Formats: sequence, C-alpha cells, structure tokens
Amino acid sequence: MAAYVPTLKTNYKEQIVPALMKEFGYKSIMQVPRLQKIVVNQGMGQAVADKKLIEIAAEELSVITGQKAVLTRSRKDISNFKLRKGMPIGVMVTLRSDRMYEFLERLIAVALPRIRDFKGINEKFDGRGNYTLGIAEQIIFPEIDIDKITKIFGMEITFVTSAATDEEAYALLREFGLPFKNAKKN
Repeated sequence: MAAYVPTLKTNYKEQIVPALMKEFGYKSIMQVPRLQKIVVNQGMGQAVADKKLIEIAAEELSVITGQKAVLTRSRKDISNFKLRKGMPIGVMVTLRSDRMYEFLERLIAVALPRIRDFKGINEKFDGRGNYTLGIAEQIIFPEIDIDKITKIFGMEITFVTSAATDEEAYALLREFGLPFKNAKKN
C-alpha cells in the first residue's frame, strides 16, 4: 500500500512547478519557490482579564489545524493594558509538510467560501515573499461547532514561502488556488 500524499503536494510537483518554471524562466526546479510553512496565530488581548479564553482558543485552534496550539506570552510589562511580562496573550500553530498542505486545501476548498459576501482576498505581501491573511471569525472552519462558541475570535494565517520577490510568491499562491481578488492568470 502506497503512503498517503496530500493532493496539493502532488499538484505542486506535477503542475505548479512546471507552470512557474515556464512563467519565470527558471533553469532548475530548485529555483522554483515553495511553501515552507503556514503559521496560524490568534492574538487574545481580552485574555488579560479572562484566563479561560486562552484555553478555549487553544483548543479551537488545535481542532482547526490538527496540531496542538502553543501559548504565546507577553515580552514586557505594559501598565496601560494591565499586562505583565510572561502572561499568556495568544495562541499559535506552525504547520509544515503534509499537515500544511492538508490545512491549505481545507482553507481554500471549505473555509474561505463560507465567509459572508466573499469576493476574494487582498494581494498585499510583506516585501519578502510572505503573505498574511486575516480572518475575522473562526466559525468559517467546519471543525468548529457553532453551538459551543462562547466568543468569536479572529486569526492571522501567514504563508511563508521561499520566493525572493512578492511577484513570485503571488504566482505560487495563485497556482495553489488562493482566491485573490484580481487574479492575473497568464
């Protein structure tokens, strides 16, 4: 029996790599940008007042990504926000390899189409070939049971690529199927 390989991973090797080699004129397949990791992050400013929120958010993020969420802690004291150094203020998960491709496939095929009045995502990159997508509600993921929700949390999903430029990263993520607003298909 052959080992399981995510659909997007085989798509990347068989279709995306040749398409990007043709588009950018790469000489070697090693020059083709690839998705290195996906980081899902939830900042929980309200957790300073209510410690239970962090536990709920960590549990929900673990269910969504299929990997245990890690607490992020404050780095310094900020008296205006009643924040002490070392207090938990968020949760995050770093996905790599097969879990990353599975999460990306679920995000594109199931979660993003469930957003109300969805017209595509913005194409604003960070200048180094990475892209961050902000999501306002965690309830767009089918793994979340809406009846058990106590509070709606937003999250940031960062796609870290090996692309040298934003243009290459945009082409890579577009080929993966991320629904950009003004997708310029060549």
